[in-house]
Amino acid sequence: MRPIHMLHALALAAAFVLTGAAQAGAQDKVLRWSSQASIANLDPHGTTGALPLSILGNVYEPLVGRDAEMELEPVLATGWEVVNPTTWRFKLREGVTFHNGNSFNADDVIFSINRVGNQYSFLRDRVSMIEEMNKIDDHTIEFVTKVPSPILPESWTSIYMMDKEWSEEHDATVPSNSVENIESYAGQHSNGTGPFVVTERVPEQRTVFEPFKDYWDEVDHNLDRVEYLPITQDGTRVAALLSGEIDMMFPVPLQDIDRINSNDGTEVLIQPELRTIMLGMDQRRDDALQTEPEGNPFKDRRVRLAIYQAIDIDGIQEKIMNGLSEPAATLISPLLFAPAGEMERYPFDPEASRRLLAEAGYPDGFKTALVCTNNRYVNDERICQAVTSMLARVGIDVDLRTMNVNQYWKVVGRPVQEFAIYMMGWTPGGLDSYSVLFNLMGSWDEESGRGRINNGDWANDRIDEIVAAVESETDKAKRDALIAEAYQIVHDEVYYLPLHQQAVVWGVRDGVHVVQRPDDYFQYKLATMDD
Repeated sequence: MRPIHMLHALALAAAFVLTGAAQAGAQDKVLRWSSQASIANLDPHGTTGALPLSILGNVYEPLVGRDAEMELEPVLATGWEVVNPTTWRFKLREGVTFHNGNSFNADDVIFSINRVGNQYSFLRDRVSMIEEMNKIDDHTIEFVTKVPSPILPESWTSIYMMDKEWSEEHDATVPSNSVENIESYAGQHSNGTGPFVVTERVPEQRTVFEPFKDYWDEVDHNLDRVEYLPITQDGTRVAALLSGEIDMMFPVPLQDIDRINSNDGTEVLIQPELRTIMLGMDQRRDDALQTEPEGNPFKDRRVRLAIYQAIDIDGIQEKIMNGLSEPAATLISPLLFAPAGEMERYPFDPEASRRLLAEAGYPDGFKTALVCTNNRYVNDERICQAVTSMLARVGIDVDLRTMNVNQYWKVVGRPVQEFAIYMMGWTPGGLDSYSVLFNLMGSWDEESGRGRINNGDWANDRIDEIVAAVESETDKAKRDALIAEAYQIVHDEVYYLPLHQQAVVWGVRDGVHVVQRPDDYFQYKLATMDD
């Protein structure tokens, strides 16, 4: 017999689907899909999460995007060039309209970049290099950077353009920010240039998309409607796919891969993902939260290394990830930075952990807490449960707290930072190491946004120097050497505890054809459904 809460969840999922079916009417091609979390808001500058940015990327568009092979491609810009070492010139696409009929032009780009640079934006690090913007004409802009910025186009693939007139009309010039409790009109309404329009939204239940009839580009899809139905429970989501109530889902629980593949009418798509999963620790407070005895053990490298060496990453790979993970020695996938593949993890060694704890003054261990998501990463809660058990074996008594991702970032993110140890995943913006260095490794600087995701608030002067140097270094060999040095420092000092790169695992119904990207972005315009 299923638990009552599971029956309730199944009923809710079915209700979502039936409601959507009734509203779809005579439309033939209605793609219904699900993932773990709801979209907190529709503001394209109000999140840094891969899932909401992926979904909103069907409604809004960047100047520069990535195609199915992850290569850069022109989107709202038709071309870009380096005028001089600190000036980029972008030529904008003509004949593009927003969903409300307004024309897209240079004023919208300048407005959007300024909005992204707002202090409340989750993406402001990606435009922090801009010194000034000069409008040459309605479809030409020059961006002047503070220092040479060799990866500027790569950094902007998730910076979506907004309509200046619409935003000002609706007082939506400041991005939504759930942590700061800033609500914007753009959080509940949308107006992009993308191939799909949001036609209905019931927060935490359903978001409906329909094709934008005046879209500027040709599309490959044949869809009449897309419905996003968040289903938190893994088992409920799988049941919905197997029964045909939804057509596509991700992530697939790894233990259900064989079940989906053996079911008549469904299959699983798998490829490596670019996201790295890791643990961070509070290295700022003198007294770590929920930690006894008083003090902050995480300021001691020996304790950080003890925790690292207490984690059996091969056991996690085999028993929890079903072999579909790649243990990580640093904070980026070797697919994005090849030298990362040459680094080696510290060995799993519980005895070494106990010795290190004793040397650090904790011969009997200590009590602390770990906070994790339960609906964001593949098997995130199970991984954290396993880590909790592994740390208990070396004398660290961990109180595990799990929560949904929308609540999680309000707790873990700035300025709250209520944790002792926390889990997080990171796919580098622009698929470049600078995103990791600037956001996760630089020390916190409120003015520039450097270190915004360095929630543990550790600081290393040499890494800050490297962050500044990498931003402007145009010699690839020198740049790579600096990046490798920064990763080595993080490894040597054990500032983070890298775990693994997970796999991209999607489940689809027969007759539904989607393009699976290693950054987990789902592009509706590339999806088709058989008759």
